[in-house]
Amino acid sequence: MNDTHDGYDADPTDPDAIDGPTRRDAITYGGSVALGGLIAGCTGGESTADPSGDASSSTEGGTDDGADGSAETEGDGAGHAATLSPMGTVEFDSVPERVFTVFTGYADMAVALGHGDAVTSVYVPEMSGTTMNRYYGDLEDVSFEWEDLFDPLSEGLAKERLYELDADVHLADPAWASTQENWDRSDVEEVGSRVAPWFGNFYSGTRAAPPSGYDDYEYYDLWEVFGGVADVFDERARYEALAAVHEDLLETIRSDLPPEDERPTAVRVSLAADGESFYTYHLNEPGYWLADTRPLGAIDAFAEEEWGGLWGEVDFEAMAEADPDVILHLWGFTPSRSMTEFRSTLREHPVGADLTAVRNDRLHAQGMRYQGPIMNLFQIEMTAKQLHPETFGEWPRYEDGDGYPEFSEAERLFDRERVSDAVAGDL
Repeated sequence: MNDTHDGYDADPTDPDAIDGPTRRDAITYGGSVALGGLIAGCTGGESTADPSGDASSSTEGGTDDGADGSAETEGDGAGHAATLSPMGTVEFDSVPERVFTVFTGYADMAVALGHGDAVTSVYVPEMSGTTMNRYYGDLEDVSFEWEDLFDPLSEGLAKERLYELDADVHLADPAWASTQENWDRSDVEEVGSRVAPWFGNFYSGTRAAPPSGYDDYEYYDLWEVFGGVADVFDERARYEALAAVHEDLLETIRSDLPPEDERPTAVRVSLAADGESFYTYHLNEPGYWLADTRPLGAIDAFAEEEWGGLWGEVDFEAMAEADPDVILHLWGFTPSRSMTEFRSTLREHPVGADLTAVRNDRLHAQGMRYQGPIMNLFQIEMTAKQLHPETFGEWPRYEDGDGYPEFSEAERLFDRERVSDAVAGDL
């Protein structure tokens, strides 16, 4: 499943077939040498996430061993392992020093674990990197150097580029990779054995069905996937420190969240290129792409709409019928979209001007659904303030190019110092 509603469409091209000797023989899948191909299904403990997609089964805070892709061993980086569906258990003879990522969430995970400098690629580096650094600006000595990174989808998912990048691990879902243009499962197995293993779980983002051949695919929440990635880097202590911050944040939200009948109605949208319709996204459905909105329990103005997925497209008339109290503009916090243009488009439209959220100036910039753990902390705080300013504090008006607002310590919903210390390894 490719979502291209962010203004950066992926256009895969035909990669050249590249032959070469098998390498990284010390890396194994499920205890067997990688030449045999990828294991479909997790060989470790069962996930606590319910594959049926029941929203109540995922808390976005799993920390139990086995349920979060935990490794069988941990220590000094020698002979460690990590487990996640659909790869199963992947063993490493050392901590990866060159890391291939596609979606921003995995790059954010690497930064969170103190290995951001190992990342060699990320989706639209300027957009992803700038957005990440807007969040990191509130953290001491945390940043992401994106300027020289390769965009893995600029040419489609080109197989020869993966050979050239020569990563130690591909933080991407092999099931997802097999669906890309000019890819199939044999290409995924080739790259996994000749270059480096795959480690990622894409379809948990939406709880969508994986492609054929991955019948044992398991679903996780964001922090369970992060736990698996932490074991790739042999950084269980950093993961646990950040997971504790996340759980404390969720407890703050849970303890102060207004009763349901006092919550605003809301929608999360991005404006279509023609300025006459919206891509709209559910707020409370399962999947880690909603890890920042679901904890707030907002009243989704389009909750009853069936789009065959997490998003659909509606016109201004449908928006007026729903008439949400709050409009959250997805990508508005990134350099890919302009909040100034978004506000003016709605205010100058004969229908948009009468929307309750427009009249009350409750149009708010949101970040990215491709979020990792640090981004998730800030985006939960952001959404809490945008939806419930009377409870969690006012969210200031965002203007294009602004960084993350500087809140006083009393106004913050989580401890920045704890996050900075975890990234630095000061535990």
